[in-house]
Amino acid sequence: MPLVDVSINGRNYGLTCEKGEEEHLRELAAHVDQKVIALAESLGQIGDTRLLLMAAILTADEHIGLTQRLDAQAKAMVDLSQANEELKERLARAEDVAAQVLDTATKRIDDIAARLEAA
Repeated sequence: MPLVDVSINGRNYGLTCEKGEEEHLRELAAHVDQKVIALAESLGQIGDTRLLLMAAILTADEHIGLTQRLDAQAKAMVDLSQANEELKERLARAEDVAAQVLDTATKRIDDIAARLEAA
């Protein structure tokens, strides 16, 4: 497993990851570092453990919020898909009714034309 050096709040940490995941780990660490730096700027240096804990909680809060939004959008997509299917069924029924009405009208016109022709 490769060892990746990352820096969080000015401290270096050596972390291992799966081969090929090194850059992704660096990106994740940079994200955490940005959160920790922002917290340190607003709260002061309250200790690495607290800063990392608060950054983790903020990240978890964002993750949960995004997951809830994604779930709501997935439900909305299902609802829209069901509504679309219902509309397709209604359209098909309306087309059938329209075809029957046209059939009936055509027969009436044919009957009238036959009577006129016979007259």
